[in-house]
Amino acid sequence: MLSVLLGVCGMFGWGIYDFLGGVLAKRIGSFAPLFWSQVAGAATIVLAAIAIRASMDLSMQSLLLAPVAGVLYCGGYLLFFKGFEKGNVSVIAATMNIWAVVTMAVAFLFMGQRLTAAQTIGAFTIIAGATLASIDWTKVREQGFQLSLGVRETLLGALFFGVYWNVSEILSEDVGWLTTTVLIKLGIVVILLVFSMLTRQARQTHDGSSRITFVLVAMGVIEVCAVAAVNYGLAIGEAILVSPIASALSVVTIVLALVFLREKISALQGLGMAMAVVGIITTAL
Repeated sequence: MLSVLLGVCGMFGWGIYDFLGGVLAKRIGSFAPLFWSQVAGAATIVLAAIAIRASMDLSMQSLLLAPVAGVLYCGGYLLFFKGFEKGNVSVIAATMNIWAVVTMAVAFLFMGQRLTAAQTIGAFTIIAGATLASIDWTKVREQGFQLSLGVRETLLGALFFGVYWNVSEILSEDVGWLTTTVLIKLGIVVILLVFSMLTRQARQTHDGSSRITFVLVAMGVIEVCAVAAVNYGLAIGEAILVSPIASALSVVTIVLALVFLREKISALQGLGMAMAVVGIITTAL
């Protein structure tokens, strides 16, 4: 039950983070919000670890896997935010649900974790729903079949995220949820900094307004709390259960996008989102 509740915490945290990230990505680009929110998150978790004097005893396995986890997480979010920059926030959020299916598949094939029959049906429902949600149906008749803007990047990001959570589970069980979160967050900041220098990605927020700074800090704090909660859930539970619950973050993101951004979706895209949500709920039962 505790692992389920921690998954729910991740759902709300990422749902809010992704909504705010989607809004800022359209205003100042996809990289700056990701970079500075991750810096804020890393600073928050490091201060928390220092305050409670968390153990930082590291095994060789954790030292090898932490950079891998950092690369996977960075790759996932860089592609995810690029999808937000190009496409409809609610559609991109629904498409990203596929990461939970990837995590579950890896856990099933390589980690010996198993699903019930109902959870298996739920996983396929997520795939079908995300597919419906990701198709720009309004242009099918006019221009032929095509994906909505940003969906290609989002699907690749989902693959990165899906593998990431299996690696994170191994780390959490090895060195604990807090140490895992600290290691990965610091690695993410370093990787993003190197990436920005190699690709000349702009880290500036343009106007540098206090409102944007506040939102970026809030994003970082909210997201690192979600990561820490899910890492704790993985340490005491299994990725094949915790990840689909946390992936219900799209429900939060979509609702916020519909309410505050007044985004419009087609009936079939709405059906796809609903199917994805039902699938997520089913896998959690």
